[in-house]
Amino acid sequence: MRNTHKSLRRRQLLGKGLVLAAGGMLPPLSFAQSRHVERVGLQLYTLRNEMSQDFEGTLAKVADLGYREMEFAGYFNRSAREVRQVLDDNGMISPAAHIQLAAIRADLQKEIDFAAELGQQFIVVPIVANDERSLDDFKHHAETLNRAGEACRAAGLKMGYHNHSFEFHRTGNQVHYDVLLNETEPELVDFELDLFWITNAEVDPFSYFSNHPGRFSMLHVKDMDNLGRMAPVGNGTINFAEIFAQVETAGFKHYFVEHDNPGNGIASIASSIYTVRNLRF
Repeated sequence: MRNTHKSLRRRQLLGKGLVLAAGGMLPPLSFAQSRHVERVGLQLYTLRNEMSQDFEGTLAKVADLGYREMEFAGYFNRSAREVRQVLDDNGMISPAAHIQLAAIRADLQKEIDFAAELGQQFIVVPIVANDERSLDDFKHHAETLNRAGEACRAAGLKMGYHNHSFEFHRTGNQVHYDVLLNETEPELVDFELDLFWITNAEVDPFSYFSNHPGRFSMLHVKDMDNLGRMAPVGNGTINFAEIFAQVETAGFKHYFVEHDNPGNGIASIASSIYTVRNLRF
């Protein structure tokens, strides 16, 4: 019963886009339905097992499915030059990579140099440690992101932050995610909104788009089934078309499909790209 209630609540939250559209806050439906995602991306954490066994072969399979934008989550002991060559051979680019906060603290310049050689635009913090999730911690994380963003700007890069659900916890009347948004500089730090995890937290994404316009340059396109489990895109309950229709307000530029534990990774991403390609919004 609890899962059924939560699933209904999630659908109610994401269904608010329909109400907003009726009130004139979203683009007219006839205009919205003419748009689609031109370049579908993939967060390669989805295929981390396959990548560890056959880096080049896995990327070739991903390219054959039609993915063109790669977000890396590890390079499996390849140099930047080697990674760039595989991307070039497959007609791919890499706009972003997930880099752990510890690596950014230890040697940010090394990460900047690697990203610059790949032609990336974003260095994204994927998660923070369990013991660094208090309100004060998030204030410190905002300071770290700003400082790193200053260093990145000199190389034509920008910092990013990727959420899970724990960022939406409150301390008093303050939401930790809001601290990051409010205390980072828009010209230095963007956000990568994970649609599964914000749905898991039972939080309305539409309010974030309107309250923080232009801050969400990246999306993790991940679905949730009726039981609250992660699912290939199109096999769940999230209304992606209504979310994608907020592109002008939110600032979406990159749409990365992801599934944390897909079982058959290639089958999962094949199903997901079919859905994303055929969405009209």
